Amino acid sequence: MKSTRKPFRTRGTAVISAVAALGLLSACGGGDTGGTGGGVKDGKTTITMGLFGVMGFKETGLLDEYMKLNPNVRIEAEIAGDEQTYYTALQTHLAAGSGLKDIQGIEIGRAKELVDTQADKFVDLSKVSGTDHFLPWKLSQVTGKDGKVIGLGTDIGPMAVCYRKDLFEQAGLPSDREQVAELWDGDWAKFVAAGKDFKAGSKDDKVAFMDSASGLFNAMIYGNSEQFYDKGGKLIYKDSPVVKEAWNLASQAATTGLTAKLRQFQPGWDPGLANSTFATTVCPAWMLAHISEKAGPQNKGKWDVAKAPKGANWGGSFLGVMEKSPVKEEAKKLVAWLTAPEQQARLFEKLGNFPSSQKALEAPQVANAKSDYFSGAPIGQIFGAAAQEIPDEQVLGRKDGTIKDIFSQGLSLIESQNQSPEKAWKTTDERIEKAVG
Repeated sequence: MKSTRKPFRTRGTAVISAVAALGLLSACGGGDTGGTGGGVKDGKTTITMGLFGVMGFKETGLLDEYMKLNPNVRIEAEIAGDEQTYYTALQTHLAAGSGLKDIQGIEIGRAKELVDTQADKFVDLSKVSGTDHFLPWKLSQVTGKDGKVIGLGTDIGPMAVCYRKDLFEQAGLPSDREQVAELWDGDWAKFVAAGKDFKAGSKDDKVAFMDSASGLFNAMIYGNSEQFYDKGGKLIYKDSPVVKEAWNLASQAATTGLTAKLRQFQPGWDPGLANSTFATTVCPAWMLAHISEKAGPQNKGKWDVAKAPKGANWGGSFLGVMEKSPVKEEAKKLVAWLTAPEQQARLFEKLGNFPSSQKALEAPQVANAKSDYFSGAPIGQIFGAAAQEIPDEQVLGRKDGTIKDIFSQGLSLIESQNQSPEKAWKTTDERIEKAVG
C-alpha cells in the first residue's frame, strides 16, 4: 500500500507524507488511540506513542532500530488511520487528564490550539540537546508566547508548481522547468499572466490552465508570516493586504476562465489529473505521490515540477511529550532521535516525508533526489529551496483551517455559481464571522 496520509481538510491543512514519485512503498499501520503511558518495570522502560496516518516511524523500522540501539527500551506505538478521529480522542484524553501516551503526534492544523489551550500538558522541548537543526519557522509553529516548545518537527510541505509539459508546448509556452519558472519568477500575478497566455495559445479549450482558484489563493496565503491572525491572536483577514491580494488574484483567475473549477482533493479533481483537464496545480512536496497515482502511468514523463513564484508551506506535523508521562526523560530522548537530521533524511529516502531539519535538507539523499515520474525533476533542490524562502516566523491562528476552507468555498461561488467577487467576499466574510464568533 502506498504510504499516504489522507489530506486533513477540516482545518485546511494536509498531512500526506509520501512521494510516490520516488517509487517507494510501505506498510500501513493501524490501531486505536486509547491506552495509557508507559513506565519502568524490571529495569526496562516502556514508551508509548500515539500517532496518525503514516508518519513513517513504525513503517520504516525506525522504532525497531531504536530498541536495538537501546535494549532496555520498549516502544509501543498505536496508529490511528484518520487524523480527525485521532485528534478527537486526544482532546478527550487531555480534558480528562488520563489515557494519554507518553508521546503524541501533533498535526500542524492543531498546533495553535494546543499551544494556546493545552501547553501545560506538554513538556517544554526548547532546551532538548541537539535540536538546533530545524528550519527556524518550523518550531515557531509550536512555540508559545513564553518560549515553550511543545513539539519537535517531523515533515513539512514546501510548495512548487506541478505542470504538464505537453500541454504547455501545445499552447506555445516553454516546457523546460527553468524557463517555466522564469515565466512567473517572484510574482503570483505573473503566474496568472502566464495562464492568460496559455489560454490564448491552447488548441484545446477544454483544458484549463490551473485546477482551481482556491489552490492559487492558498499558495499565496501560506507564504506569509501573518495570514488570518496577527501575533496577538486578533483576526486581521478583513484588512490584510496579503489576503486581499490573494483574493483579488484568485478571483481574476476564476472570472477569466483560467481554472477547471476543481478544488484539490474534492470530487472531480482526481479524474481531472487522469484526463488532463488542467495544466498546472500548486503542489506541496507530499502531493507528488497523489498526482503520480491518480494521473496514472500513462502520464508519466508528461508532468514536471517548477519553482513557485514564492516559497510557501502546506502541511507538516510534530511529536510532543506529555508532562504527566512517567518516562518523559526517555520519551524526550526518543523524540529527539526520531526527528534528528539522519532519521529525517532516511524517512525522505524511504517514504518521501520532506524534512523540517535544515541539516537533513543538505543530506545527499535529500538534496540530490529526483523524480522519475515528474521528468527527472530535482525535487530535493526545488522543494528544499522553497523551504528556505518561508519567513522565519509563522503566525498560526486557532481557526486558520476553518477560515481557509471558507475562503475556498467562497472562491467556488465565483467559479461554479458565477457570483461576483464582491458578493462572494460578503458571503465569505459572514460565514467566517459565524464560524469563529
